[in-house]
Amino acid sequence: MIKKWLIRLLILAVIAAGIYYYLQTQKPAPESRYRLQPVTQGDVARSVSANGTLNPVTIVSVGTQVSGRVNKLYVDYNDKVEAGQVLLELDDSLLTAQIAQTQANIRNIEASVELAAANEARIRTLYEQEYVSKQELDQAVQALKSAKAQLESARAQLKRDQTNLGYSIIRSPVAGVVIDRIVDVGQTVAASFQTPELIRIAQDLSKMLINSSFAEADIGNIREGQIARFHVDAFPNREFQGVVKQLRLNPTVTSNVVTYDVVISVDNPDETLLPGMTAYVNIEIERSNDVMLVPNGALRYKPEDESADSPSGSNDRRPVAPGQSRVYVLQNGKPIAIPVKTGITDGRVTEVISDDLKVGDRVIVGDTLQQSASSSRSMRFRMF
Repeated sequence: MIKKWLIRLLILAVIAAGIYYYLQTQKPAPESRYRLQPVTQGDVARSVSANGTLNPVTIVSVGTQVSGRVNKLYVDYNDKVEAGQVLLELDDSLLTAQIAQTQANIRNIEASVELAAANEARIRTLYEQEYVSKQELDQAVQALKSAKAQLESARAQLKRDQTNLGYSIIRSPVAGVVIDRIVDVGQTVAASFQTPELIRIAQDLSKMLINSSFAEADIGNIREGQIARFHVDAFPNREFQGVVKQLRLNPTVTSNVVTYDVVISVDNPDETLLPGMTAYVNIEIERSNDVMLVPNGALRYKPEDESADSPSGSNDRRPVAPGQSRVYVLQNGKPIAIPVKTGITDGRVTEVISDDLKVGDRVIVGDTLQQSASSSRSMRFRMF
């Protein structure tokens, strides 16, 4: 009984081994084994990419030259303002009191000037009659000049006080849109060592700038006037366009990585783009039109045994020169190496020049057996 079971197990093992051997040795047809894609003709462009931030061309920070409490506030976020429009008013009680004090001081000095003038006239008459000395006349003239000088100083102080009173009414220096309001009614602002910021106004949102940082490896290919295309998260399906306006020479070094600020000018006539949006920028640095293109996978593909034949039928193992590469096509079920000269690439396709390749030829971009073997090796590694 045991022998019968052993014989049956042996037969099953032989059958299983035969099936396994058959499956391992059975190869698919060349057309189904290789993944093929056609050679095409068209345009290709090379670009460099970076992220940036959209900003208005001009942002004006409106401040105050005098201290005081905010009494009235006339604008809020997103309000459009005109040049000279009143934005807010500060409490002017102290400024008004200062003006009243200065005016009183002026009246007092004016009385002193009148007295000094009368005294100078009397002394001059007495001097002409030789009743007083020249020294007394000089003292009277000097007293009159001093009184007049004090009056001029007081009047200048009044003008300054009136100017400060005018500063308590904050007006917009430009036409634009309020993008930030730092103060509220009742808040006290102090203009001591520096001018406090009250409101920020974007002068013109129909013109924007992108401040982007490009790596030093890319900066050598960027020139003023180049076209820059970008997307923003708010409109993922819409492409926007700008022009490189400036390459700033001041580098930024972060963790030994050097970047340069590139400023891109953007037209925003419908004001769709908003300040602070993140822009994903691509700058086209090179373009070829109406050229032969192959998928990048065809340039990466290599036969498993590296023994594919050249067009002449002989094995080609010579090193590839810079700018030279190979793609493979099927001939009689075998991958044949075709030498090509490569041009620019956009990451998906590459420009090629070759006398042995033409538009419509199907090049090999992958091998299903290589992928299966790689998957099997990966699976065995995971299992053991």
